Amino acid sequence: MGEHEIMRRAVFLDRDGVINKPVVREGRPQPPAEVNDWELYEDVPAGCAQLEAAGYLLVVVTNQPDVARGAQTRRVVEAMQRKMLAALPQIARVEVCWHAGADWADPCDCRKPQPGMVLRAANALNIDLTQSFLIGDRWRDVDCGHAAGCRTVFIDRNYSEALKQPPDWSVQSFGQAVEVILRTERAPVRR
Repeated sequence: MGEHEIMRRAVFLDRDGVINKPVVREGRPQPPAEVNDWELYEDVPAGCAQLEAAGYLLVVVTNQPDVARGAQTRRVVEAMQRKMLAALPQIARVEVCWHAGADWADPCDCRKPQPGMVLRAANALNIDLTQSFLIGDRWRDVDCGHAAGCRTVFIDRNYSEALKQPPDWSVQSFGQAVEVILRTERAPVRR
């Protein structure tokens, strides 16, 4: 990076449960099984437009372990990504972790809570992580954001799982997450 290059700000977005509605089974969110089941939350398009207008790059960071576990195909996940990108042209990049996770003897540096996807995107897009946010709906998202050095906004969807670390902010919807970011975009990092 040259000395005169300006670092950019970003909002990293989880996919299932933040951008689109998950399928909740026994209090735990799951990704939709089919492309036709993939449905945006109503407040996401306007929120993404507001964030982009405020100068944020939008980057999706999503774990998709069901592909490695054999419960989903990469073709279907990629079709969902295309549907998402068509609906949300503000998204600058999508990072996907296809690994099953350590509990499946498939460890990696990218599966949230590991910060690998965020760090890769930050490097590729010249993002200042201290001026960036991660919006998520699960403990893995919050922990990933903290590990990457982002401020974290947790959308509480009332799942039956606990957070391991407190987020910087907790809200009830994507629209509220956007409001928090726009209200605090010039505030110093809270830790």
